[in-house]
Amino acid sequence: MSLLAIDCGNTNTGFAIFEGETCLGSWRTSTNAARTADEYAVWLSQLLALNGLEHSDISEVIIANVVPETAFNLHQLCTRHFRVTPMVVGSGDVDPGIDILIENPKEVGADRVVNAVGARERYGTPLVIIDFGTATTFDVVDASGGYAGGVISPGIALSLEALYRSAAQLPRIAITPPPSGLGEPGRVIGRTTRQAMQAGIFWGYVGLIEGITSRIVTEFGAPMTVIATGGLAPVFARHLDVVDHVDHDITLRGLVLIHRRNRDRSAGSTP
Repeated sequence: MSLLAIDCGNTNTGFAIFEGETCLGSWRTSTNAARTADEYAVWLSQLLALNGLEHSDISEVIIANVVPETAFNLHQLCTRHFRVTPMVVGSGDVDPGIDILIENPKEVGADRVVNAVGARERYGTPLVIIDFGTATTFDVVDASGGYAGGVISPGIALSLEALYRSAAQLPRIAITPPPSGLGEPGRVIGRTTRQAMQAGIFWGYVGLIEGITSRIVTEFGAPMTVIATGGLAPVFARHLDVVDHVDHDITLRGLVLIHRRNRDRSAGSTP
């Protein structure tokens, strides 16, 4: 029997099926609070079938969700269509297995906790995890393995959309590095409005990421491993000296680890 891991973010919701440590299939859809449990079920049924799976193969579910409006329909998907009561990260009865060392632990988004758990297991400590999502977040795991806080800044897509909507004569552009000249990594001085916007957005975020990460490491006072995750991580990582690894799987890995911990605790095998 298999585990369904659901990662509901502000922009996209990911679904992945695991048998032990092996991912049997993963899919993403846009996050939509109006999507019903039945709509999720129909969509998932087709994708499961393409991988030779059925609803009946799913015996357990874990959810990390930062969009409260979707919680009811995701819960209904689990209970009505999979006949499973899901574990929900952030609920009082699910132990994430990491100390939350901030003033109000309930303020930390489930996705940030799960990322910290997943990255810590693979890369050790201390860590900085940069997640290129709707917001660009920087999360710190200290040397003892606790979640020590972080930084939240607007995501690049939000900034780009705000620029387009607020300035009447600026076009909508894609998030790409500015064009390169011969032997150049990418121009900073734009020769067209589009190039100027690309340079401002792209190199502006490179500067933001490098600057904040450097300040975190200086404040922490010791070398740290820096992990980049999220859809735009590969686009930026090769232009960033501060990033050590790009890893798209830390959220799902964290969900699997948290599920295993709580399943084992329920069975009495975890102290």
